[in-house]
Amino acid sequence: MSNKSYLSIYAKSFSWAGFFLPKETFKKCSALYDFCRIADNIADDNENIKNKEKKFYQFENDFNQKNFNNPIIKNMWSLIEEFNISLKIVQDLLTGIRSDIKDKVKLNSKKDLLIYSYRVAGTVGLMMAKILKVNKKSSLKSAIDLGIAMQLTNISRDVIEDSKNNRFYINENFDEISSTINLAHSFYENSFYSIKDIPINFRFSILVARRVYRKIGHKILNKKNLKNYQNSGKIYVSNIEKILETFLSIFDLIKLLLINRKDDQIKHDHNLINEQINLDERI
Repeated sequence: MSNKSYLSIYAKSFSWAGFFLPKETFKKCSALYDFCRIADNIADDNENIKNKEKKFYQFENDFNQKNFNNPIIKNMWSLIEEFNISLKIVQDLLTGIRSDIKDKVKLNSKKDLLIYSYRVAGTVGLMMAKILKVNKKSSLKSAIDLGIAMQLTNISRDVIEDSKNNRFYINENFDEISSTINLAHSFYENSFYSIKDIPINFRFSILVARRVYRKIGHKILNKKNLKNYQNSGKIYVSNIEKILETFLSIFDLIKLLLINRKDDQIKHDHNLINEQINLDERI
């Protein structure tokens, strides 16, 4: 592994948006992403299930035992202590990733889909918000929404790839893919107004990440049917499109300064998640 972070290698959209963060803050966001990525890579490796279970148990145990010989774990614990991140959030993340270590993964309902998306990505949004010094409860809920929206976008984009790995988060038909993108859009909307509670020098980066990622969803819907979707390969946002979305984010920044909508009036779609996981305890 070179001295490049996992963020710059695996998450091109986030890395692009991270360019607009102060260097020290970007380093901390990268440390969080590295921890998430290492855990995720264990679940995604082309190994047999028993080996993956063993490796994941070892990683989880090293985390719980604060094995600081592992710099990824050491950096994660530094973030937890510096930003007062609840261990329940980290455990939720690890539970979500562990649920992928099976011969076959199948989600059967909207509730399953939202709980899974909260665990593997809403948690990351929440921890990232804490690193960006967001303290308001309603704003932290919106950070969860942005994470969920991005995960729903990922799931919609990767249906074919996931099915080859025996993972069926949603069914491979265009109606379901479209409805998942539309569900993601409602979570993107709920994430918007709270961005004004992020300190001004961090705000633009989040607006860019939100726009660039949301663009993937628009591109999926533009495929119109399953055949076009199947023939399109991996759908991504080109550098030219990223530049355009970055430019449009300037208008989002202005809009945030002008609007007076209170984020505590937003009705977050967390009822199904809260049936199983008490989000208030995590915030």
